[in-house]
Amino acid sequence: MTLGLRRRLLVMLIVPLLLLAVINAWYDYRSADNVALRQDQGLLALVPLLADSIVGEGRTVGEPSVLLLAPPVQDFLKSGPRHAAYAISDADGKVLHGDQWLAGLPPTSREPEFHTEEYGGVAWRIVRQRQQTVLGEVVVALADGSDPRQQWARSILFRVLLPNLVLVVAAAFAVRWAVERALRPLLELRDALERRSPRDLSSIDEAGSPDEVRPLVRSLNRLFGLVDAQAESQRRFIADASHQLRTPLAGLQTQVEAWAQAAGAPAAGRGTVQLTAEEVRKLRGAARRTSQLANQLLALSRADARAMLAQPMQPVELKALCGAMLETHLDAATAKRIDLGLDAQAVQLPGHEWLLRELLGNLVDNAVKYTPEGGSVTIRCGRRAGAAFLEVEDDGPGIAPGERQRVLERFYRVQGTQGEGNGLGLAIADEIARAHHAHLALQPGAGGRGLRVGLVFPGSGPEKP
Repeated sequence: MTLGLRRRLLVMLIVPLLLLAVINAWYDYRSADNVALRQDQGLLALVPLLADSIVGEGRTVGEPSVLLLAPPVQDFLKSGPRHAAYAISDADGKVLHGDQWLAGLPPTSREPEFHTEEYGGVAWRIVRQRQQTVLGEVVVALADGSDPRQQWARSILFRVLLPNLVLVVAAAFAVRWAVERALRPLLELRDALERRSPRDLSSIDEAGSPDEVRPLVRSLNRLFGLVDAQAESQRRFIADASHQLRTPLAGLQTQVEAWAQAAGAPAAGRGTVQLTAEEVRKLRGAARRTSQLANQLLALSRADARAMLAQPMQPVELKALCGAMLETHLDAATAKRIDLGLDAQAVQLPGHEWLLRELLGNLVDNAVKYTPEGGSVTIRCGRRAGAAFLEVEDDGPGIAPGERQRVLERFYRVQGTQGEGNGLGLAIADEIARAHHAHLALQPGAGGRGLRVGLVFPGSGPEKP
């Protein structure tokens, strides 16, 4: 895996060619071996014919016997005079007819014996066998210098190895050229990415890439989209935070400086000016609003739907989450004599628990804050038509139909709204809903009074038994 892609492709393509060359050489040798086997059989068939070629003894002592070669033996000797030889020896090894160099130890049995000998720079295939003739028992030897196995061994360099080596070298150059051409889109993609600015997170054109590279380009585009979404979320958070925190911090600083100056100035008839309870209350309210705004801005940044697409989801139990929110806001509801109720069924869905906790907390906080004293707020969760749902309903002033879409915008507040707020609660809830592929719906409550804010989680799976 440490080799480059080019080297790996070259190795993967050239090695099979080398294996094919070796297999070709092996098959060539096997073919030569089969031919040599048939040649041995042909030599063995000529042995009795050569023995029968002795037709009589010499007329006088010392005169060689009469030899009349059979036509097949003559054809064998004439077809390759430089690569064909014979010898007929008596039981003592004396050559009666033929080539002297073929004299040797006679076979120990009447079975033919085959072996290969070197003579005169030629590898001879020799067969020897005892035969009964008119002279008695003789040893007949036939030699063939055109053994295909030996011919193959001598010509293997020029007939097999050299052509295959030339083929492999030519194939290596051809494959290298083809690999360079095939990898050019990857090299162009690399160059394009290296030339990019760190701020350029635009998508790469998939249509201009080969089919094999498109999954990589698609993954890169998805990564660019996630990084761009995260960067855009950070830019929006910085812009929103710098814009929205400037006013409350400036007001808080102005009040503190004014009170500091007043505290140091003498008052008529008494000592230095003392802070009144109303002024302390205003100071506490300003600090609380600033803290709430900072926390909501942080939650809005973390809840950005596009930035959450890469985060894995975990099973979340909505009933337990609703119960926890009831306990958290029970004191605030009791202080306003609001009936805070819970209508929850056990339901589980995949999601981000801390985000759903933030969503439900914002909805319940808004409902308790804007519902008048003596009102009621109900937290619900369960299943409808096979899908999980979560909603908060109150009997407060509600929101006019024309304002329901605008209240989901950041920092938007309905004109004439009483109480403290930054216009971020429903915007945060909408971001969290989109992060869970759900839609935040704002509808009137029971009997057309108040407001019911809920969301349905599509694809949340069947109800647990």
